[in-house]
Parts: sequence; structure tokens; C-alpha cells
Amino acid sequence: MKYLQSVIVIYVLFVFQQSDAQWNKGKGNGYYKISAWSLVADQHYTNIGEIDPNATRGNFTLSLYGEYGVTKKIDVITYIPFLTRIYQNTQVSEVTGNVLQEGEAVNAIGDIDVGLRYGLLKKNHFALSTTLKLGLPTGKDKGGSDGSFQTGDGEFNQLLTLDAGISYQLFSKPAYAKTYIGFNNRTQGFSDEFHYGLESGMKLWNKLWVLARLNSVNSFKNGTLSAQNSQGSIFANNIEYVSVGAEAAYYITSKLGVSFNYTGAISGRIIYAKPSYSGGLFLDI
Repeated sequence: MKYLQSVIVIYVLFVFQQSDAQWNKGKGNGYYKISAWSLVADQHYTNIGEIDPNATRGNFTLSLYGEYGVTKKIDVITYIPFLTRIYQNTQVSEVTGNVLQEGEAVNAIGDIDVGLRYGLLKKNHFALSTTLKLGLPTGKDKGGSDGSFQTGDGEFNQLLTLDAGISYQLFSKPAYAKTYIGFNNRTQGFSDEFHYGLESGMKLWNKLWVLARLNSVNSFKNGTLSAQNSQGSIFANNIEYVSVGAEAAYYITSKLGVSFNYTGAISGRIIYAKPSYSGGLFLDI
């Protein structure tokens, strides 16, 4: 198969990161984060869920994420991957030491996301909201010598989610739990998707939050693009996975903080079988 010539990125694990997805920011309040994200992989899940080796490829992305409360119930959200580097290491024979394939890299902007969150209900410690996220095809859907060095999928998608969350005390510490379900409508022959996820977090000390996430993407397989196409359709068509991740967020001051995230797929189809890492600097005002 040639599909590993495409960089298969678990964007939902990284892009459009959420701070408090079920709780609206409130008018005039905001959350802003600049992040660096990295995924390097030499193996992948096949289209039947088995793990196979592949030439080492990587994705490094610098991004800006933001939320801003326009009104008490409406937030605007954006994710801008302003620099994405897709690269493949030089392939060298272990027997002769000869170069089998030269390394290659492409640098470009990625696909930008914009969205709106609307608060449906907030009562005591429970919140219910809905979010519409639009994926704009601003990245390169073909790049490099074989067209497979992509920073975007070339299609316009709309992800609509229903989000619910609750805050509570755990061992006398502030804690929360939230969940969502969603439908992602995709264009340009890509399959539509069903999304769901869970998240729980706890404030260990005055300045440190720790949290865990589970996310899943499931393809309806109703698109027209083939998963065997080496020119980009596999970049995001018929990807399926269940991922788990952990994050720590430390507030340096009451508004400024740093975070570190680790996420990996525990099962999947047509996706890299290695974890991703990210670190960021955020402003919560």
C-alpha cells in the first residue's frame, strides 16, 4: 500500500483544543493558547486495524487557539496552524549504507478552524451547549515530489456537537467531567464521521490541573475517495480511531500558564500508531 506516503494526522487530538468546552467564557472573557505539536511515526494501523511498519514521517505544527465570549451564551472559537512542517527522514540501507530515498519536507499553513459555541442550559454545576466548527481548506492538499506531503485535506467540513459537563468536588478538590457527541459533514468525496469523547480533570494544587481525555472518530464510509489513493485522499478519508490522552496545565500566575499533552491511539484504521506530544503557553482572562 502507498497510503503511508501520506502524513496521516490525528488533528482532532490536537487542533481545535478545548479549555472548558461546555462552559461558556462569558461576555468579554477569553482563552488563548500558542502551542507546538509533534508526531513522529515509523508504524501505522492498516485499514483492517493491524500495525505495520512504514518509512519514518513526522509532523510539526505551531498553532494559535482562541476562545472569546461575545455574549453571555455565545463564544467564538478559532484554531490557526500557522506553520506546519511535514517531513520524511532519509532512508538508508542497513546492509550497504547506501541512501535508498532522500529525505524531504514541506512547510506551509494548515487547515484553519472557526466556530461558535452556544450555551443551551446552565443550572447549578451542570452545563449543556452546542458547538459548530467549520474546517476551512487553507492547507496544502498536495505537496512534495509525490504529492503526499500535505498540511490539509482540501475539503470544507462542518462538525456539529452536543456538549454536556458537570463540576464537582473530589477529595475536597475542584473537579469536572464532560462529554460530547457530534456529526462531521465532509465534502469533496470524503466520508462523514461520528465523533464522541469524554474528559475529566482535577485541580491538585492551587496552580496545577491534571486531566485525561478519550476521543473517538468513526467513519460512515459513505465517501467516494479510495483509501488506496496515494495523492491525498487518505490524508483524512475513512480514518477511524480511539485515542486516550493526558494533560497537565500549570498556572504561573492567575491568568498565564503552561501545559503539556500526551495523546496516542489505542486502536485505529489508516492512522499512525505512535503518540503525539504538545506543549503550550496559554492566557486565561
